[in-house]
Amino acid sequence: MPDPMGSFAYTWPFYAGFALAYLLGSIPFGLVLTRLAGLGDIRSIGSGNIGATNVLRTGNKKLAAATLILDGAKGAVAVLIAWQFGPDMAVLAAAGAILGHCFPVWLRFKGGKGVATTVGTWLALSWPVGLIVCASWLVVAAVTRYSSLAALIALALAPVAAWHFEGPQFAELGAFIAVLVWIRHHENIRRLLRGQEGRISFGGSKNKGET
Repeated sequence: MPDPMGSFAYTWPFYAGFALAYLLGSIPFGLVLTRLAGLGDIRSIGSGNIGATNVLRTGNKKLAAATLILDGAKGAVAVLIAWQFGPDMAVLAAAGAILGHCFPVWLRFKGGKGVATTVGTWLALSWPVGLIVCASWLVVAAVTRYSSLAALIALALAPVAAWHFEGPQFAELGAFIAVLVWIRHHENIRRLLRGQEGRISFGGSKNKGET
């Protein structure tokens, strides 16, 4: 007798949920907002990244803040919708939204580094974990002035916090996201090791650790 748990009728909602979360996560708000503001293609500015930190390099703080909020919100919305169908779907949607941000089909799979979207997904999945990630980022960024280092440390702590508050399933997601974001930050890691990474500047960012 065929296993109903492995049938297409059972699995298709998960495929569909993942695909929808991916498409939502792939909306390149940094690119859209800078174009609407008449600032051109954000990919031709600074590091070429579509995240909020690179948008800040344009000198428009409000636009950078809007990018940060919207990149986080799309991750949160994807998870909140998926939560209606259970935690398994929510975890899958979180992964889909983050992958969509990092590898958007509309931009030939060249997207952001996933930090803001990851924070949004964690706040929706487990607010204690989300708060720990946010607090860790703020502390490290305030002390070191390195946005990228703050992101790397904060997301490395997420699996530990997720295990404590939610259990192994969420911890596995946290580990996957941490590895993905660390890989996306490979250039930042090299610059940090060489002492060449830019630091946060409130007058516009010189940091290349984009979200």
